Amino acid sequence: MGQKINPLGFRLGTTQNHHSFWFAQPKNYSEGLQEDKKIRNCIKNYIQKNRKKGSNRKIESDSSSEVITHIEIQKEIDTIHVIIHIGFPNLLKKKGAIEELENDLQKEVNSVNQRLNIAIEKVKEPYRQPNILAEYIAFQLKNRVSFRKAMKKAIELTKKADIKGVKIKIAGRLAGKEIARAECIKKGRLPLQTIRAKIDYCCYPIRTIYGVLGVKIWIFVEEE
Repeated sequence: MGQKINPLGFRLGTTQNHHSFWFAQPKNYSEGLQEDKKIRNCIKNYIQKNRKKGSNRKIESDSSSEVITHIEIQKEIDTIHVIIHIGFPNLLKKKGAIEELENDLQKEVNSVNQRLNIAIEKVKEPYRQPNILAEYIAFQLKNRVSFRKAMKKAIELTKKADIKGVKIKIAGRLAGKEIARAECIKKGRLPLQTIRAKIDYCCYPIRTIYGVLGVKIWIFVEEE
């Protein structure tokens, strides 16, 4: 029986970095973790809430726009630095969007002694990020596109990025069948056991009319 491990946690400290940078006493550590989770959930909810307002865009732009790849949190004594890494930051570039997000975060965190500093960083190669590909596949499946066609199209999008391998796996009631199954498509190399190989990974749930589908994406970026 194979022993599975998350590819990101397996490579922490070598090719993957932590997304939270702060120190706390052992008795305050759980509070810091809960605060980080609140910040991340608040930002994702803000993006989703404002994305629903612009539903008349094209499939390509809507399916992969405003997708957050990851959020870095750096805490100092009197400041919380939040760096949002996003694929296409069209929404957050609007006038007053950052100020509104800061107000929402200030209410959620409820920290009087600490001020929030939000920075937006655009991802250089969006289709190199598994979260953006997963969001693209989710958008296609919700619009009744065949899952095989959606997977192949996502593989084609990775050609725009400089990667060495990609693997996409979808599991659940595919095409509305009564019995759940898993389908997988792979292109290039994917050395999961090599720690020096930089592999990005994401697991993404998709809610459809037939039930919940699970998408897993592995991307082999480079080998150090």
